[in-house]
Amino acid sequence: MSIDTTARVWTATSQGNALATADGFDVINPATGEVFGRAPSVLPGQLDEVFAGAAAAFDTWKRDDDARREAMRRAADVIEAEADHLAPILTTEQGKPLSDARGEFLIAAHWLRYFADLEIPREVIRDDAEAYEEVIRKPLGAVSAITPWNFPITLAMWKIAPALRAGNTLVVKPSPYTPMATLALGEVLRGILPDGVLNVVTGLEPLGSAMVSHAVPRKVSFTGSTAVGRKVASAAAPDLKRVTLELGGNDPAVILPDVDVEQIASSLFWSAFANNGQICLAVKRVYAHESIQPQLVAALGELAKSVRVGDGFEEDVELGPINNRPQFERVKGLVDDARARGARVVAGGEALNGPGYFYRPTVLDGVTDDFRVVAEEQFGPVLPVLSFRDEEDVIRRANASEYGLTASVWSQDLDHAAALAGQIDAGQVAINQHGRAVLPHLPFGGHKSSGLGVENGPWGYYSFTELQVIAAPPRSSV
Repeated sequence: MSIDTTARVWTATSQGNALATADGFDVINPATGEVFGRAPSVLPGQLDEVFAGAAAAFDTWKRDDDARREAMRRAADVIEAEADHLAPILTTEQGKPLSDARGEFLIAAHWLRYFADLEIPREVIRDDAEAYEEVIRKPLGAVSAITPWNFPITLAMWKIAPALRAGNTLVVKPSPYTPMATLALGEVLRGILPDGVLNVVTGLEPLGSAMVSHAVPRKVSFTGSTAVGRKVASAAAPDLKRVTLELGGNDPAVILPDVDVEQIASSLFWSAFANNGQICLAVKRVYAHESIQPQLVAALGELAKSVRVGDGFEEDVELGPINNRPQFERVKGLVDDARARGARVVAGGEALNGPGYFYRPTVLDGVTDDFRVVAEEQFGPVLPVLSFRDEEDVIRRANASEYGLTASVWSQDLDHAAALAGQIDAGQVAINQHGRAVLPHLPFGGHKSSGLGVENGPWGYYSFTELQVIAAPPRSSV
């Protein structure tokens, strides 16, 4: 597939024009390892024009909540109608199966509708014969959004939908590994959203740094690694920009001895391996009670061997390639390190022959907490399965990480599982499933080094607002 961007980037300014760029950068198809297109390189200095357009659009966009809601619903309709056209672009640059790529755009439409329909109650604190007091939520202005390569459209919409509903305008920068689908999203929304409301810019560093340090945006919403998130927080600090940081995870699943291994194995497997494990909230390490650990290892291994890995355009493919070479090399290095230290490779443990960044789904046994593949976030198709004997010890081990994004506890005793879940230091803990509560109406965010602030639900909406108190003489004679 060839996508011609002709060295231009869709970024609606206040005049509704595209921003001309003098250069571009290569985008790789991870299924082939070859260049399939070039994306426009926006220079940091060009952000002045982009943010000026966003700031100008804000003055009108913020005024009419009903108009915003209607525009968002129209945008959702357009995204749904164009999903079949947009999905191949995402598959080509990200690698995921075509059905999964289409699902991202449908999820984006769902998120838009959720926030368009979200009712925000007035917060009248006092209205009596002595005083009137109300807390109102005002939009921040133009904001920066920086998104990753694993779910480029879904995670962009986690920022776009609440920000637009609150009355902000946005400049969105996707990962340079996956810029095309977000550019295409911007194209289909041109004319649906007013000029300057949603702007998409693409480029290599230092564009991301400039998105954070630029004087205009009052907030930066970032999804990515913890290491980069720390840099974002530091760069946003001098002019006190608000930040939301959704960062890494090393998410544990605790499997108690009363589970039916055959019943849970498939759900647990896909909680770890969906999107090739390239999910911040994927299961990264399993702690199974020693009485069932061998049986669980065997079941997960058989599932891993049965998965069809291939180009996302091929029928019946369940997992595509790892998205990019650096991540491919990292996954390979973690597995090689574990093997060298004595781990048993139950399934996988090697790349597929041929071009592209394909790696077989890998299940590891015989590892301990000090193995890199356990202590670090793999972000790939690798799952270490450890054993435990004592519940107090396994909770300590589950919490012994700088991360605290998601976790899960698996047991037939729901009350006992809930009690253990409350002891795990994570932003979300699911029972007998993992990541189930990633829904538009629930807050999503991490503890410790997994992030700052939350996305989704009214809490995500509130994060794109600032409070103002209206204190007045009494309006009521009561």
